[in-house]
Amino acid sequence: MQKKIIKLLKESIEVKNKVLESNVKDIEKLASAMLETIKSGHKILLFGNGGSATDSLHIAAELVGRFKKERKALPAIALTANNSILTALGNDYNFDYIFERQVEALGNKGDMTIGISTSGSSKNVVAGILKASSMGLKTAALTGDKIGELCKAADICVRVPSNNTPRIQEAHIAIGHIVCELIEDAF
Repeated sequence: MQKKIIKLLKESIEVKNKVLESNVKDIEKLASAMLETIKSGHKILLFGNGGSATDSLHIAAELVGRFKKERKALPAIALTANNSILTALGNDYNFDYIFERQVEALGNKGDMTIGISTSGSSKNVVAGILKASSMGLKTAALTGDKIGELCKAADICVRVPSNNTPRIQEAHIAIGHIVCELIEDAF
């Protein structure tokens, strides 16, 4: 077991080193856009599926609560949090529309959406970003290495240079923590 643990930790470290080598400017763009959105009185809407849904919840919680410092609550909503809305939309429309409909209902010009997808091709996440873009919201994506539809649709795309889903997810939450700390420092 220890050999496997060491191997997996080294894989995670290797992916984060690749992020360090290739994504610092994109992470800075993401943090700056989020900060500008919040400082202008607007909110961040986050969404994804599975582990990415959990990352959406986690990042929203860090912004609304606190990351490391006491400060005012910052406006962020994870569109993955309301089971009634998710299941009603999935049942009444189609799972592909669960984020698009919520963006339409909750998004306002000046807000920002962040779609998270390790594959970069989750139809419902892409649909949410496209709806946001059509409404004049800023858009961002956190993806894996593939340049999928999500990256093409978003204003800002932070690609983790890996095709290994668990390692991509580990990097996504590290990126989430980094942007939360940068935003918090500004307050």
